[in-house]
Amino acid sequence: MANGSRQAAWEFFGAELKRRREESGLTQSALGMRVFVSGGYIGQFEQAIRKPQLDVAQRIDEVLQTGGFFERLCRKLIAETRYAEYFAHVAELEGLATEISDFAPAVVPGLLQTAEYARGVFLASHPFASDDFVEERVRARMDRASVIKDVPRPTYWAILHETVLYTPVGTSDAMARQLEHITAMANERKAMVQVLPFAAGAYPNMGKMLKTMEFDDAPPTAYTEGVLSGTLLDDPAMVKQVQGTYDLLRAAALSPEASLALIESAAEDYRRCISTT
Repeated sequence: MANGSRQAAWEFFGAELKRRREESGLTQSALGMRVFVSGGYIGQFEQAIRKPQLDVAQRIDEVLQTGGFFERLCRKLIAETRYAEYFAHVAELEGLATEISDFAPAVVPGLLQTAEYARGVFLASHPFASDDFVEERVRARMDRASVIKDVPRPTYWAILHETVLYTPVGTSDAMARQLEHITAMANERKAMVQVLPFAAGAYPNMGKMLKTMEFDDAPPTAYTEGVLSGTLLDDPAMVKQVQGTYDLLRAAALSPEASLALIESAAEDYRRCISTT
């Protein structure tokens, strides 16, 4: 389904939600209270600004007694997305965010990946996949990455553990280009990048990727990811805790200037590997 058609489908979802809510005599706040989100969120669902997670759609069906209508529509739209079910909503939110912060303990964040690097990541996870499958995933990732390249764009902050720099994905040439791409993004002021060095030792939330997102007209969210699973958090207390964790990581990381010097040094190391082979 094309992006325009998907948006139209979400707008239909929102219009139906508003119609059926009003038929039930519920305000946005009243419905929100019953499905455990704010009334403001219900308004954003109705305007197709934000997309409800599947469990919220299920609770809406229960409250409005719609026989699974919203769950079925939500499942259809999720199934037709280019992303894994657990990540589809996050990808939508990235396009709305005014600020995005990533912490990457092992792999370059998707928003900073080159096509070569992304291809290597997908092949590592799907070694028997067809070329068409891999290339579609790479295109989807590159489309996502455009959010921090196009104008207007969100403020983007990334903290990479030093492990990311020295874990080869693809060839040495591909790694050199990936690291050079990161420094270019920073030098063009499209991203603020820091490195958490090995010397920092133990760090908060060890080994877990983190993403936080802020918006003009909605509360902030946080996202963490595991093996074939992800958790999107919008409870204010939990999001605040994740933001505190990110602040601790930022405090332990090298300065942006020292970080770029380390990334450039790692890129040179990969270039030397190429010249000696």
